[in-house]
Amino acid sequence: MSGWIARRAERFARAAHADQVDLLGNPYVDHPARVAARAEGDHVLAAIGWLHDVLEKTDTSIEELRAEFPAHVVEAVDALSIRDDEPVEAYYGRVRANPLARAVKEHDLADNMRPERLAALDAATREVLFAKYERGQALLGLGAPAREEQPSTPLAS
Repeated sequence: MSGWIARRAERFARAAHADQVDLLGNPYVDHPARVAARAEGDHVLAAIGWLHDVLEKTDTSIEELRAEFPAHVVEAVDALSIRDDEPVEAYYGRVRANPLARAVKEHDLADNMRPERLAALDAATREVLFAKYERGQALLGLGAPAREEQPSTPLAS
């Protein structure tokens, strides 16, 4: 499949996340861009990487995605979207059941756990997020990184 799907997903995600910032004040869309880049040439995984947070973090509806993207992409994005009041085990069970969603979630967790990102957060936030991501890796059946590999102090500016 040609790269049209990833390019369309990039445009869609950039528009959907246009005014959002992450915990560090950076453009939120940088995160989906990094997740998509981890797909290493797989255009479908890249598209899902670009779109993985649009249902959860924007006003985008699943109907809007269905109008723009193939069913297998929308199904994976839907699987990656946390439902209100959903137990974390149910969420990760749904992600594990969709091979495309599982692959993108692995990339998502890897990006969220980047040592330089975690080091830039305050200690309390860093600890909460690391535990959350570590649990996610376990629920996906991935090996969790050693805690001592994670930074314990913020990086100097």
